[in-house]
Amino acid sequence: MEKQQSDLERDRQYCELCGKIENLLKCGRCRSSFYCSKEHQKQHWKKHKLICKEVDKAQLPKQKPEQTPPSEDDKEPEKYREKISPECADSASLPPPPTSNTEAPGLGDRAGEDGSNDTATPNRQTSSSPQKLATEYIVPCMNKHGICVVDNFLGAETGLGVLENVKALHKTGKFTDGQLVSQKSDSTKDIRGDKITWIEGREAGCEKIRFLMSRMDDLIRHCNGKLGNYTINGRTKAMVACYPGNGTGYVRHVDNPNGDGRCVTCIYYLNKDWTAKEHGGLLRIFPEGKAQFADIEPKFDRLVLFWSDRRNPHEVQPAFATRYAITVWYFDADERARAKEKYLTGAGEKGVKVELGKPSDPS
Repeated sequence: MEKQQSDLERDRQYCELCGKIENLLKCGRCRSSFYCSKEHQKQHWKKHKLICKEVDKAQLPKQKPEQTPPSEDDKEPEKYREKISPECADSASLPPPPTSNTEAPGLGDRAGEDGSNDTATPNRQTSSSPQKLATEYIVPCMNKHGICVVDNFLGAETGLGVLENVKALHKTGKFTDGQLVSQKSDSTKDIRGDKITWIEGREAGCEKIRFLMSRMDDLIRHCNGKLGNYTINGRTKAMVACYPGNGTGYVRHVDNPNGDGRCVTCIYYLNKDWTAKEHGGLLRIFPEGKAQFADIEPKFDRLVLFWSDRRNPHEVQPAFATRYAITVWYFDADERARAKEKYLTGAGEKGVKVELGKPSDPS
């Protein structure tokens, strides 16, 4: 019964006003409602205070005799909030990733201090082995939510090396307009505004990009056989993308709408000091069958994984600063074979299969 209640609470972790499911604030008074911002909590307080009051009363037996609940019911509860850091689409319901670099979960109690562990630790990953990260965090996260976020994936120094490779590539002028899987009109720029180039990893000046790809391969190798029913046997080349920052984005779409073999989308972001309010460029995912959506900022050294098929329609909102990302798609063996039989793989470089690289050096 206790487990069922916990699962129910986890499914309710979304902003009560707008439905967002990332970067949530938790009402510390009732500890059962969530908001994406102070503003939305204020706007919803007239309705929430009735529920919050009842829940608060139910918790009174746990308080010491001299303690009393707040009496000003109409005052919006600023001091009762607690921030939950994003781990995935639904942060607090996820197992915290293995890490030695944890931070305080927010403005309220630290996780576990009240005997519970319903507040997730931040999604930081600096020293965990790829195997531990894959099996203890990414696999359960993907299988439950279909979306997973890992921060500090390579570390600042290596991440900066990747960024330098990408900036140097951009200066060569090799980037071209992003193409659509089904090119039936001349309106591509109305749909996607990025400039892209495809990288195998052996090109001169792409050594750090190659290292990133090998680390991605390590993660997927350790996840293999545990991600849904997929058997992953290869991937695409890396698509290096740049949104120029003049309000360009990518309208809502599905990476693999026609069963071309791609099962996992893996994106690595390279944008230092990025803030959505100032720079835009959010990745917004609309998980199938859910009223909520997930907003993910393209922050430096952040890795995002999600199912590539119709379960995860998504968009890139207009970016107002130069926005860099590197995307790799992993193939499911069976779907890929069926796609070849049906001639559904005419997707340019996305259709070029690359075997998973050898495990990278631990260093």
